[in-house]
Amino acid sequence: MNPFSLEGKIALITGASYGIGMAIAKAYAQAGAKIIFNDIKPELVEKGLEEYKASGIEAKGYVCDVTNEEQVNAMVAQIEKEVGIIDILVNNAGIIKRIPAVEMTAAEFRQVIDIDLNGPFIVSKAVAPGMIKKKAGKIINICSMMSELGRETVAAYASAKGGLKMLTRNLASEWGEFNIQVNGLGPGYIATPQTAPLRVPGHPFNEFIIAKTPAARWGTPEDLQGPAIFLASSASDFVNGHILYVDGGILAYIGKQPK
Repeated sequence: MNPFSLEGKIALITGASYGIGMAIAKAYAQAGAKIIFNDIKPELVEKGLEEYKASGIEAKGYVCDVTNEEQVNAMVAQIEKEVGIIDILVNNAGIIKRIPAVEMTAAEFRQVIDIDLNGPFIVSKAVAPGMIKKKAGKIINICSMMSELGRETVAAYASAKGGLKMLTRNLASEWGEFNIQVNGLGPGYIATPQTAPLRVPGHPFNEFIIAKTPAARWGTPEDLQGPAIFLASSASDFVNGHILYVDGGILAYIGKQPK
C-alpha cells in the first residue's frame, strides 16, 4: 500500500482559487483526492473552477466567508450532503496588511486576526463533528515563519500566525483521541505572482531573502506539495500538533557575516 495515497479522500482547501492553496489542491488531486474549495467572491470561485478544469481536475467551488460562522456551517453541511464527510481540511485562506504598528488601526488589526486566526477556528470547528464521527481526519493550518519571527510592518499577521500555531497544538490536544491529526505547514518566502515585484534581480528585498536562505533561492508552490501530501496522508498518522516549516532553512540560519 502507498501511505501517501489520498485515493477516495474528500479535501476542503479554503481560499484555493489561486496561489499556494491551489498548488496544494492540485497535488491532492494527483494523489487521488476529491477537491473542494471556497473563496469569498463568486468571480474568484469561477476563476478557480476554470483553472482546475484546464488542469483536468473536477473540483467543486463554494462562495463562503470563512469568518462567518453561519456561512461556514451551511457550506460544510452542503458539502457533506453533496459529496460526503470531509477527510482533509487545509485552512489556507488568509490576508496580510503591511502597515507599521503605530499607523495601523484597531479595525485593520482585527480584520487580519479575524481572517487568519478566527477563520481557521470556525472552519475546523465545523468539520470536526464529521471527523469525530468517522474517527479519522486531517487538519492542516497554513502557518508562516511569522509564527516564530517578527518583522517590521506585519504585527497583525505575525500575531495571527503565532496564534494559529498555538491553535494547531491545542486542537491536536483536544481531538487526537478521535484519530484526528492537526498540524501546521509553514511556508518560507514563496515565488508567487504576489511576490513577483519583490523578486526582481537587484531588488533589496530579493537580495535579502536569498542571503538569509541557505538554499539561496525563493521557494516555489511546488516545494509545498510533498509536505502537504505527507500531512494529509496516513504517512503522518502519528504526527500531531507539529508545525512543518518549508523555508529552505531560514529559521535555522543566523545569516551571513557582513564582509
